[in-house]
Amino acid sequence: MKIVRNVWLAIVAIVMMGCVDKKPFFEMRGAVLAVEDLETADWPRIAYENGINTLGTHITPNQVLRFWESEKGKQFQEECRRYGIKVEHELHAMKDLLPRELFDMDSTMFRMDESGRRVADFNCCVSSARALDTIAAQALFYTQHLTSTNHRYYFWLDDGAPICQCPECSTLSASEQALIIENRMLTAIRTYDKEAMVAHLAYYSSLKAPEKVKPEEGIFLEFAPFQRRLDKPINDSISEVSDIGNNAVNLTYLKENLKVFPVETAVVLDYWLDVSMASRWKKPAVELPWNGDVFRSDVDTYAAMGIRNVTTFAVYMDSTYFATYPRTDYLKEYGAAINR
Repeated sequence: MKIVRNVWLAIVAIVMMGCVDKKPFFEMRGAVLAVEDLETADWPRIAYENGINTLGTHITPNQVLRFWESEKGKQFQEECRRYGIKVEHELHAMKDLLPRELFDMDSTMFRMDESGRRVADFNCCVSSARALDTIAAQALFYTQHLTSTNHRYYFWLDDGAPICQCPECSTLSASEQALIIENRMLTAIRTYDKEAMVAHLAYYSSLKAPEKVKPEEGIFLEFAPFQRRLDKPINDSISEVSDIGNNAVNLTYLKENLKVFPVETAVVLDYWLDVSMASRWKKPAVELPWNGDVFRSDVDTYAAMGIRNVTTFAVYMDSTYFATYPRTDYLKEYGAAINR
């Protein structure tokens, strides 16, 4: 009887250890907020209470740096440490990395438009070594002042904006031009953070996987299906969307990108909680049109592809939003699904 009892206790112990050690499938379980949201709503507490383990600041490096160094920013950092929330910075960065006032000094650092003119409106000329050096130096500066607690860094191209069409750059796609910049930034950033990884954003014009440029080790894929319907699952192949076809076309792009970038480090940045998108990027904000069934289908689809890191825009969820729309059960649903 003693032997039987000892065997039974051993089995119970093994089962209990399995329960204790069991972790959620998704390693990153995130939300991305604008500075205005973080200044007015207690997002470290909201994240903790809803199973979110990573918060991303947004929109530009200068905006985020001003917040980061303010009293509210320091309080935000302290609260994230207290709750065990990791912090990263997801940034539309090019105008801060290559300041437009440098155009008069050297216009060749800036993009050439379709008519052959150098213009300082968006992005850069990736064939300019001086432009890449300037961008890398600025990325290093912001890394030193906005150090991510998970070693992931996000310095994106200008949002959906034109790229360089000079003779050297015109043969490169938007994703290839972006990857040239990202590879160069990674080298600079790793002089400060040896574990740093830099995001390659597959989004809008850069959805197509790069072919002519290869990512350095440490570049990870960030997939953001901006041109999708949120009332249909991401694998829906029937309902038409904008100019790319349907939701499932996004998945085709994702699969192509996962042939170039490691799936183990890939991040999906979706729009499930994005009040700014629902509001057409104008305030006052509308209430989030949450569709839990679509969301759960989406995370199952991403998980089946091996994606272990998911996050979502939640921009416009500030104190005014929560006061106007106090129902927040969708946050519990979001956290429950990504913590399975």
